[in-house]
Amino acid sequence: MSKASISTVLLAGAITSALSTLAIAGPLTKAEADAAVAAKKEKCFGVSLKGQNDCAAGPGTSCQGSSTKDFQGNAWKFVQGGTCISLQLPGDRKGSLTPLTRDT
Repeated sequence: MSKASISTVLLAGAITSALSTLAIAGPLTKAEADAAVAAKKEKCFGVSLKGQNDCAAGPGTSCQGSSTKDFQGNAWKFVQGGTCISLQLPGDRKGSLTPLTRDT
């Protein structure tokens, strides 16, 4: 394989990676949200790690991946239905089916 071919492959890989990162960072589409609900998932507030929330919940969480703190109370993540309020988190915290005021 020539240097030019290797460079082209590396560039293509970098572009693909960058585009997939942008796609992940956007808000959930209606189809994605509907699929999660159909899979019996529920919105669980205060359980996501920094930057890993599924969608907007309040100030500081404008879209997927926008939470600024671990376990931010106004950021939610889809979890398996019926498990949210039983999730044990550091500091004796638990998940909630409604937004929380902690760590916002």
